[in-house]
Amino acid sequence: MLRLSLEALQIVDAIDRRGSFSSAGKELHKVPSTISYTVAKLEDDLGVQVFQRNGPKVMLTAAGQELLKEGRYLLKAAQDLEHRVRRVASGWETELSIGIDSMFSAVALADDVRAFYQVAQQTRLRLSQDALSGTWEALLDRRVDLLVGAPGDGPAGGGYIAQAIGMLDFVFAVAPTHPLAQVAEPLSRGHLQQHRAVVVADSARQMAPRTVGLLLGQDALSVPNMQVKFDYQVLGLGFGFLPGPCARAAIARGLLVEKAVEEPKPSETFYMAWRVGEDGAALRWWMARMREPDVFARLAQHLPGRAVPDAAPSHSA
Repeated sequence: MLRLSLEALQIVDAIDRRGSFSSAGKELHKVPSTISYTVAKLEDDLGVQVFQRNGPKVMLTAAGQELLKEGRYLLKAAQDLEHRVRRVASGWETELSIGIDSMFSAVALADDVRAFYQVAQQTRLRLSQDALSGTWEALLDRRVDLLVGAPGDGPAGGGYIAQAIGMLDFVFAVAPTHPLAQVAEPLSRGHLQQHRAVVVADSARQMAPRTVGLLLGQDALSVPNMQVKFDYQVLGLGFGFLPGPCARAAIARGLLVEKAVEEPKPSETFYMAWRVGEDGAALRWWMARMREPDVFARLAQHLPGRAVPDAAPSHSA
């Protein structure tokens, strides 16, 4: 007979994430005595200590870490099995996760979410955001079911289908107060090397991260998404390429200055993508919706620049 149960693994996982038995009980809607009893029984059945106790705080032992590392794969497999069984019965997924590249605001899908709930209230939606290679990695790691606005070509190895939904050009821009605003064009590598770049950090966990517009040895300010990059460039804290629509709007308002560079950034294609073999009703609905001709235009309407900070006379180092 197996000495492990999914319920025990779920409790160990919750304790590790929450840091205490009581917090895990609140998350799982179980009284603390049930949590304590399940852990004690698990330790007794396995003949190992899973947690080290230090008052209300607990930490996994080395054996507990190994148990949880492998146990989380079992929990994920069990959850996937539940979803597949329910999908077979109804045709609709119990949950659909949509990944949006951090270039765009998730609010851009608000009308699509509203329309989806009118036909599929039984499917929970989960929206998440990653950046650059991290967007593709989320699909391959099964953390999301559908990508919207994924940048550039996907990784080698296959396992997914991608369809182009639009293209953006990029403009090199700095604040009027930035030192590069006064330098004669076109700006060379030597000019850029002397100043700080503002870059969106790649959220990839396993894949090789992408580096966009960064010179070797370049001082860089890494930020979590394009909105923050835009804001910091408006504030004069660095330079970089911005999506054409938001850069030109800010330039027209006097918040940024366009500068020609010797090595411009080419336009980039953005994709919708999903894994091979996935065929739930909710996924099919979203794929059809994302193929509508105005989808990318709606995404582009939610690029950075709608609300910007007041420009300040701050210079890049």
